[in-house]
Amino acid sequence: MVEIKKNTEKIWELLEEVKDPEVPVLSVVDLGIIRDVENQGNGVEVTITPTYSGCPAMHTIEQEIKKILKENNIPLSKIVTVLSPAWTTDWISEKGRKNLEEYGIAPPQNEVDKSVLFANPAIVPCPLCKSKNTRMISQFGSTACKAHYQCNDCLEPFDYFKCLK
Repeated sequence: MVEIKKNTEKIWELLEEVKDPEVPVLSVVDLGIIRDVENQGNGVEVTITPTYSGCPAMHTIEQEIKKILKENNIPLSKIVTVLSPAWTTDWISEKGRKNLEEYGIAPPQNEVDKSVLFANPAIVPCPLCKSKNTRMISQFGSTACKAHYQCNDCLEPFDYFKCLK
């Protein structure tokens, strides 16, 4: 039993090395898409949940998971994709949120954008100068999971990782 747990912990450490191809400062573990790692005796089963059902990065992520396990002589029995419960930005680790901000992407603010209902835009702090005097330029950024903002103080544009609940 101890050996299985030790192997599982090692696999989680290896999966920290697999980066999101769209946001390379996030590991798939920090992003929260790795749901479970289970030793099946003849190999490990890795359970993943995509950030959204049409995410084009998932195929690449699956290939990278297979590659890192193979490079470390860990047999893979299968990768299982589960859609329920649906992924949420709540699953991004604190380390992941910090890495996003340091990379220049504002992390999710843990609030659903209600500006459509109440005409009060969400306050998204600038990841560069920390000012809260920002404005949304476009609801859609470089990927579907990001919006494009600009800081009114330092004038720098930045992406905001949209909050999904």
